[in-house]
Amino acid sequence: MQFSHSDAIWQAFPDLRAGALHAGGIHADADVEAAIARSSAIAEARLTQTQEGEFPEIQAWRCGFSRMGLKPTQYRCASEALLRRFRQEHALPRLHPLIDLCNAISLAFAIPIAVFDTEKIAGDLEVRRARGDETYLTFGGDVEYPEPNEVIFADGGENAHARRWTNRQSGLSAVRETTRSVLIVAEALHASAGDDIARLVETVADALARHWPAAPKTAMLSPVSPRFEF
Repeated sequence: MQFSHSDAIWQAFPDLRAGALHAGGIHADADVEAAIARSSAIAEARLTQTQEGEFPEIQAWRCGFSRMGLKPTQYRCASEALLRRFRQEHALPRLHPLIDLCNAISLAFAIPIAVFDTEKIAGDLEVRRARGDETYLTFGGDVEYPEPNEVIFADGGENAHARRWTNRQSGLSAVRETTRSVLIVAEALHASAGDDIARLVETVADALARHWPAAPKTAMLSPVSPRFEF
């Protein structure tokens, strides 16, 4: 199985840097509360200085969304949406230990993190422009069809596992209690994205190894190294 971005995405977004991890042995019984608290404290400290919209990580994604023809205050990248909710409520809802942990790390780094159940992915997964005939399953069970040229995570079965790039994941490959194997993807566009993604990947990999019987495989993706095989 392989994860990649299409050549057209790299050409349109040359500042993109991404990290990917694959891990098995996932279960829903891990106690990650201490790790969540540490990452949440980092986000809380940043938010006391300024709102998330001023973070360079978020500003870069807003620019990216504008370049995709999206209104960035209508469609937010996942990390901005999490930070906005966290700023208002000082906590995030608990869903699954792995998702809760990745959400907290996303808060700390202000970088969107996507987590996919690999058993729900048909073939390879690629970030590419949509044709418009791919199917997207909402968390409510409805089927949508991405707009032509919309940036999606598409698999070999023409399933869209995320819409509007880092805006919204699909219910099809969402992590559940039955999930055992995951692909985790983090993407950033800001000036220090390469260094920050590397630190984020290390943080996630360490947490996975600490809380699950996992030996994560990781990769840093860039225009010169655009694919992750796992």
